[in-house]
Amino acid sequence: MRDLMGIMKQAQAMQAKIEAMQAELDTVEVEGTAGGGMVTVKMTAKGALKTVSIDSSVLNPDEKEIVEDLIVAAVNDARAKAERTMQERMAEITRGLPLPPGLKLF
Repeated sequence: MRDLMGIMKQAQAMQAKIEAMQAELDTVEVEGTAGGGMVTVKMTAKGALKTVSIDSSVLNPDEKEIVEDLIVAAVNDARAKAERTMQERMAEITRGLPLPPGLKLF
């Protein structure tokens, strides 16, 4: 029974840490780039897009599709960085806990 109480305390502590991490991820910003830095986006680690910056040299109306592709690539780059940030933070929180492999906590 003591082990169960200890596990429950650990679970409660982990839940509090996860909630704090989720709130923190709203403020953590990641940056994604494409086209050698011609398109840059900033977003929160939770995926909310904050800014898009496009170098004026790529704003040729005849190359609209290229700019659109660069924006998509930059957003995907930022989203991948956000995912890595979330995984790193979660690994810090769950370090040392007896969790089964592959358990998704978020």
